[in-house]
This record gives sequence, structure tokens and C-alpha cells, in this order.
Amino acid sequence: MAEAHSAVAFSFAITHDGWDVNFDREVLYLVWESGLRSWKKRLARFRNSVSNGVYPGHLQSLYVLWALLVATHFGGFNIPFGLVQKALAVLPGTSTMWQVIACLLAALTMWLSVIFLMRYLLKVLLMYKGWMYESRAPGARISFKTMLWVSVVKILSGWNKPKLYSFQGSLPRLPLPSVKDTMIRYLNSVRPLLDDENYQRVERLAKEFEETIAVKLQRYLILKSWWSSNYVSDWWEEYVYLRGRSPLMVNSNFYGTDAILLRPTTNQAARAGAIIHFCLQFRRLIERQELEPIMLQNMVPLCSWQYERLFNTVRVPGVETDKLVHYQDSTHVTVYHKGRYFKLMVYSRGRLLRPVEIQRQIEQVLHDKSEPMIGEERVAALTAGERSHWAHIRQTWFNRGHNRTSLHCIERAAFNVCLDDKEYGYDENDPSKLDEYCRILLHGQGHDRWFDKSFNLCFSKNGFVGFNAEHTWADAPVMGHLWEYVIWFELQNGYKADGNTHGIIETAPPPPIRLQWDLNKEELMKGIDVSYNVAQNLLNDVDLRILTYTQYGKGFMKSCRVSPDAFIQLLLQLSYYRDAGRFCLTYEASMTRLFREGRTETVRSCTIESTAWVRAMEDPNATVEERMQLFLKASKRHQLGYQDAMAGRGIDRHLFCLYVVSKYLELDSPFLQEVFNEPWRLSTSQTPHGQTNMLDMKKYPKCVSAGGGFGPVADDGYGVSYIIVGEDTIFFHVSSKKSCPITSSSNFVKQIERSLKDIKELFTEYNKLKKK
Repeated sequence: MAEAHSAVAFSFAITHDGWDVNFDREVLYLVWESGLRSWKKRLARFRNSVSNGVYPGHLQSLYVLWALLVATHFGGFNIPFGLVQKALAVLPGTSTMWQVIACLLAALTMWLSVIFLMRYLLKVLLMYKGWMYESRAPGARISFKTMLWVSVVKILSGWNKPKLYSFQGSLPRLPLPSVKDTMIRYLNSVRPLLDDENYQRVERLAKEFEETIAVKLQRYLILKSWWSSNYVSDWWEEYVYLRGRSPLMVNSNFYGTDAILLRPTTNQAARAGAIIHFCLQFRRLIERQELEPIMLQNMVPLCSWQYERLFNTVRVPGVETDKLVHYQDSTHVTVYHKGRYFKLMVYSRGRLLRPVEIQRQIEQVLHDKSEPMIGEERVAALTAGERSHWAHIRQTWFNRGHNRTSLHCIERAAFNVCLDDKEYGYDENDPSKLDEYCRILLHGQGHDRWFDKSFNLCFSKNGFVGFNAEHTWADAPVMGHLWEYVIWFELQNGYKADGNTHGIIETAPPPPIRLQWDLNKEELMKGIDVSYNVAQNLLNDVDLRILTYTQYGKGFMKSCRVSPDAFIQLLLQLSYYRDAGRFCLTYEASMTRLFREGRTETVRSCTIESTAWVRAMEDPNATVEERMQLFLKASKRHQLGYQDAMAGRGIDRHLFCLYVVSKYLELDSPFLQEVFNEPWRLSTSQTPHGQTNMLDMKKYPKCVSAGGGFGPVADDGYGVSYIIVGEDTIFFHVSSKKSCPITSSSNFVKQIERSLKDIKELFTEYNKLKKK
């Protein structure tokens, strides 16, 4: 009974001697601190909402205007439009106090009018995308229209330092293309992939679609584009991600690697303590909106909507569709180590624990000798298997008792931490180590990552770190921003000579809490095994190879006056043709965050111009001049396609939304069926690097991340992620399926190396001819 009483924070009883009140001061203090922190956050959110609502204005300008109107009014001068007199007419008095209040109302009216005029003007200006199409070549002239636009935008957005969400209300909506424009772009994109007979067939289908049901479907999309913030994003999240029933592992989640040339410490606990602290520090910047928004050209803002769900977020499985759940706050992270789960409180007495304190908690987890409970080691395999199966198991076995409590703890955590009991990382003398490192980040052992969480931090026994991120809540650039921040602050803070974090522990941090499970049920264990077997089959089929290319990089590409992204996409087209002997539909992800709640658009990298250049490279009779002219023409065409995608003039998101409306209306379209039956055999993405000005590559040349990657989209295709780092390094992450007899990641990597060499030789030979 004594233990039961001590577990209760407050008790009240009536005895013969009167009232008996017992309470635990420590627990009540924790409750008080939690409530106080919650109200502080609400107050900060309200203050930020007001500040964002009047951006680019500032509240101080209101006070200045008020003081000016008071001085003007009492000086006997007339206020424009008689605003003070009109205000006094509705106020209950005309004393000095009421006159000052009338001046405040007049100032507020004038101030809000100017603010909303500025916001509307900024929104109209941000709709202009002509600046994207201006040449950035040395010596190129910028049009007067763009120069004038730049000047006005800088004036309007430079008055006040922006907060994370300051520009949200000023961002334009994603424009809805016309059906006619989309059909023209679509037919141009598939022309190099089809012979004359098939192209004419698709052309007939497109024309029939455009003249019939497309008219009705487009009307609904016009209505949605007027009514919603973004006519694509909500449907994209629901139908592409949440309604998918296949496993998240490999198929959806992506990974990111460490700064591989830096070895700040080999101490697993110290590295974990520091990285966890800096991630939570980043979360605090998001909550307080002190994080500056990403600005293109230090002038044009990108949408910051996706940052809101970076932390405290989980994808909850459903039988037919999942749902994304974001919790407003979380004071803990969960940790997986040797088949056991722990809860780590990362706040104590109202403050975030320092790295040295979190290190102490991690050390306690590492030194814990307890054995996993029955089924605990593989319970996360449920998140790696089929979604409907996981949903049935969750509804049946995780709705009460220890299972419900522990699951709730993991899902509410800020993020999940995986302390792996093996060494992995980068070794300059053994390239295969990098392949193994990335495979571990992509899928682990299939049961040691909670794939539903927004992201998992993975720490090797020898101090390397990486992450595995769920894709529904956001796209890779947001995780890239977090990662740049974390690596930068780790560089600034460093570690002691013995590898431990800096600082001294004055008060012992809250100890780790072991999560409890009740999984010893035959049916439940069979359900875990089903997901585990699915995960094992999936991860064993992954063929992942990483190419570290150091012969040249961005420096050489820019000297060729070619967009680095276009350069890489063209060499991938050449590599795929040499590998497969044909061309294929190619997906490259481009962002649409220049618009409110924008996510991605597809750049169809296989074009008429790129295929002509590839054929010239394979034609022994083609001259150097011919190949070069075709290369430059293809690179310009790719750059135009990328710019169109960023400017809201893409193809695939519009077709996707037309398809969704057709399904709602139960209208069959042979054309749309044709479009969505085409497999993306080559799916590519560039890992963002240097989104902020924090990482100075000249000062820290070894601060090189290998980027990240993802699994193949098609069973007979490749997933290729690349990152261009510094002036002379490129990383390629190539994935495919071992079960496919016509794909090989190793062979594709060899073809990429060959293409890189051939393109450099092409430019070298062309420059020699020009000199002659």
C-alpha cells in the first residue's frame, strides 16, 4: 500500500480528525512546469501569428505612427480623411484620454491599410517567375522588367527580418495549367519513347480526352484551385502516400548520411547526446519561428509549411488509408537498443537537457543488461510490412494495457533513436563499407527502425550517424536543412580530447524508462512474423551501390557553362541507354515551394533533345562539334523543363489531379489509363546541399556529406540519387532489385563512371578544336 500511495501525486480523505490531504510536491511541480511550458508556447505562437499576419510591416511602426498622429492632432493639424473625428463620434467621450484612443484607432486604420496593400503587392510580385528564365551566364544582361521587379521585392521584403512563416500569407497559389498546354507538353515528353504508330495512337487518345471529359474535369480543378491553398498537395499526400498499402521501408522512406570525412568522435553515446540535443534545438527554433525561411537568391521565399511536421509526427496505419498525426509538443524521445525500447525525458525543470546530460542517459541505456521481452525485439517489423496488416494488428492488440502505453510513447516522441550494436561508416580504402552503411540506413535489419516516425536517428557503434525519414510529411530538402544545422553546430561545439561532450553534470538527468510490452500471444507473434518475413524479403532484394566520384565536380561543370543538374541528367540518360539499350520514362523531382504549400513536380528528363545527343555519342561517325551542339541544346531544354516545373507549368501533377477527379466522378479515360500505366524505370533526385549559408566549404573542406538515397520505384528500374559537393566531388546512390534479371546497380555505376569520363573528354576535345 505504501508504494501505491507514493505513486499518487494528490489524495484527499475525510477522517475522524478532519481532512487529510496528501500530495507529492515533485510530481505537482512537474505538472506545473508542463502547464507553464505549454502556455508559454501558446503565447509565443499567438505573438508570432500577429507578427506574421502584418509582415512585412512591424508593430513598432504602428507605435511611431500613433505617436505622430497624437502630436499632429494636439498640434491643431487635420488628420487625413478626418479619421480622428470619425473615431471620436463613436467613442463614449471626448476627453484627452479618448482623443488619444481615437488617434490609436486612426493610426491602426491607416497602418493596416498600408500593411495589407504591401502584402497584396508582394503576393502579386511573387507570382512573377520571369526571373527564373533569365540567363545567369557571365556577361548576360538582365531585362529591365526583372531588374525593376528585384528592386521592388527587396524593398518590400527587406523592412523587417522574416520569421519562419512570415511569407506564408504572401506566397501565391500554385497555378492551374490549361489542358491544352499540358497535352502539348505531355506529347512532347513521350515522343522519344514511342515509335510512329504508338505515338499516333497516344496522340489520338490525348485529343479525344482534351475535347471530351477533360473539359468537365478541368472545371472541378478550377474550383478547387480557387477554394484551396494548393490544388495538388492534399490529394498528393493522401493518394500517393497515405493510401499506399505497400511497405514504407525501401518503397517510400529515404535515408541521409553523415559528414563522412569528419570523425568528431568515435564515442557512440557522446555523438548521440550531441546530435539529439542539436535536433531538439532546431525544433525549438521552429516552435519559436526563429528559423529564417529559405530564400532563393536571398530574395524569393520558399514555402515553410512542411517544417511544422518535422518533429512529434507519426504515420498511423489504417485498413484502407493511413493518417498523419502531429502532436503539438513532446518532452521525450524513444531509443531502441539491442531489441529494447526506452523513453528518454529530454527536458528537466523546464529546460532542454545539455549534450553531456543526454550522453549520460544514453550511456545508461548502453549499459543496461536487461533482456528484450518476448516479441519486443521484432515489434517494429510491423511498421516495415504491409500497411493493412499492421492496421489490423494495431487495432486488435495495441488498444489497451502495456502495448497501448508503449506504442503511444513511441508515436508521441519527438523522434526515434536507434543505437545500433555494430560498426559501420565510411572507409576511404574500402568503398564497399559505404554501400553497407547506406543499406543499414535504408532498411536496417527490417525490425530495428520505427518506420512510421517522421525520422529515425541511427548511430553506429563507432560513432557514425545517419537518418531514415518517412516521406509523407515532407520532402528531402526539409531534412537536409535540419542536417546542415546539426552538422554545423556539431562543428562549432566539438568534443573533448577523450571524445566526450563538453560540460559537467551538476544534477543527474532523468534516468531512461524501459517501455513495457505484452506481446506473448500466439496470434500476435504470428502477425509480427508475417511483417518480419515481408521486410526480410524486401531488404534482401535491394541492390544498392554508391559511387564516390572525385575526378571533377561542380567546378568543371560551371566552366562548361552548363547547369550542373542538366549535366548530371544527361549523363544518366547516356548511362541508362548503354545499360539497357533503350530509353525510358525518367522522373526527376523538382520543388514547387515557390507557391503556398507546394511540394514537388516531375521533370521528364528524357527529351527529344537528350535522346538525339545520346545517339550521337553512340554513333562513331558523329563529329565532336555535332555532339557538343546536341549536348548544349539538350542541356538548355532540360533547364527549361526544370524551370517550367518550378514555375507551376509541369505536366504530371496536373494529370494526377485530373485522374483523381475522374475517379471521383467514375469516368473512365483511356488516355489517363495510358498515362498512369507507364512505369518510371529511371527515378532520379538531387540531394539538396548548401541550402543555408552556415556550412562554408572553403573553411571546412572535409565537411562533405555523401547525401542520401531511396529504393527503386519500378521492379525493373533504378532509383538514382546524387549530390554535387564542392568543386570536385559527386556522390551517386544507385538502387535496383536483385530479383530483376535486366538490372544491376554495379553495372549502372560503371556506366555512370564511363559517361562522366566521356563527357569530360568531349569538352576537352571541343576546346582543343576551338583553339585551333
